[in-house]
Amino acid sequence: MFSEEMLWLYAWYSVNKSDIEKVKRGSMALKKKAVTGMKDILPREMAVRQRVLSTIRKVYGGFGFTEIETPIVEHLSNLLSKQGGDNEKLIFKVEKRGEKLKEALEKGDFENLSDSGLRYDLTLPLSRFYAENQGNLPSPFKALQIGPVFRADRPQKGRFREFWQCDIDIFGDASYLSEIDLLLAMGTVLQEIGFGEKYPFYIVLNDRAILKAMQSYAGFPEEDFSEISIVLDKEDKIGREGVREELLSLSYTEEQISRYEDCLNLVKGDKEDILKLQEKLGAHLHEEVGKNLYWIMKMVEESGKGSIPLRFDPTLVRGMGYYTGPIFEVRSTLFSGSIGGGGRYDKMVGKFIGVDTPAVGFSIGFERIIGILLEGEEEVHSEGKIAYLVDKKVSEEKLSACLTEVMEKRERGEVVLLTQMNKNKKFQKEKLSAEGYKEFVEIYGD
Repeated sequence: MFSEEMLWLYAWYSVNKSDIEKVKRGSMALKKKAVTGMKDILPREMAVRQRVLSTIRKVYGGFGFTEIETPIVEHLSNLLSKQGGDNEKLIFKVEKRGEKLKEALEKGDFENLSDSGLRYDLTLPLSRFYAENQGNLPSPFKALQIGPVFRADRPQKGRFREFWQCDIDIFGDASYLSEIDLLLAMGTVLQEIGFGEKYPFYIVLNDRAILKAMQSYAGFPEEDFSEISIVLDKEDKIGREGVREELLSLSYTEEQISRYEDCLNLVKGDKEDILKLQEKLGAHLHEEVGKNLYWIMKMVEESGKGSIPLRFDPTLVRGMGYYTGPIFEVRSTLFSGSIGGGGRYDKMVGKFIGVDTPAVGFSIGFERIIGILLEGEEEVHSEGKIAYLVDKKVSEEKLSACLTEVMEKRERGEVVLLTQMNKNKKFQKEKLSAEGYKEFVEIYGD
């Protein structure tokens, strides 16, 4: 008797057998479109990406962060450790190789066909990296990571299956100086990229303990906190009334919901609201939690001279299961979702070494930021970009002189394109202008 999985595998092979044979014969048509959820990057976008990456590296480097790199393939057991929230459902798994794969197939052990997968974020691989290498790293260790991550998600605007993240993390510092430093760093980098007046942004802060205390004050069962948090996190999408209706549909009482809303009604977004909420929650919330979050916001506002807009939002959840303290999210009026986020995760390294290690991090939504800049008609940096258009009838002597001139400019650090002049010169110039070439030198034949 064949199992359902074996029948599925046989069906897959039968359906794809003809395609496999076509590939072997070289007769199968090649597909010019990128795989769904992935994208090609054209020169204009690439230029913007490189400018932003250069700014990120410069600013974060000035804050003392050191760039490192981890493999894009991670142990499947790590990826499925119940730290990644819903992202664990979106893993691209990598099949076992050689004899191990053959053995699993022969046994019909379809649950063990894979032993690794593509990373869905940079935080979990970094925690493994720190656990493995902490003896060779300074303390505190300030890490910068830039690289692609992968999620088998439903593609939509601002959401891809392959996308880049830019993360900064601090290990070994339990004080809230780390949160302050991260917030100042991310606020500075966003401003240097161009966010501010033209591309408005603000940073939302909360603490998981505040969220739990509000639910406890309202009388929600402790065992339901995770389920309730998911509902509460929808307020920016379905509104306060939508949250109320969904909670009622889950059989929670009017009294519980009203007590929860009484807490929310105290909050307008200012840091002073934290202390008001702290007083109302009383014994449900440890006094230090509210004071620390208030202090973080106060220090960032003062040292950032008011240029980094902060808001307190007690409904902020963040989807990752590994957060243990303050959490934050960057939002923009130009995008419906977040464009960055992070928080404290003091227990993740301990999953590897058995000892908890203070850690806090932040990830920039790189692709979403690039999308905002491109939609804002971000111009390609064009300073020093020159295009030499050479007529095909130019003499050898004239071409030699042109090449000498071009090489001298390149040696001085200028960007110089050398190309043959097209018949439709106007169209050619328009295309080159879109790539940032503003100066043109035309070399004609005698």
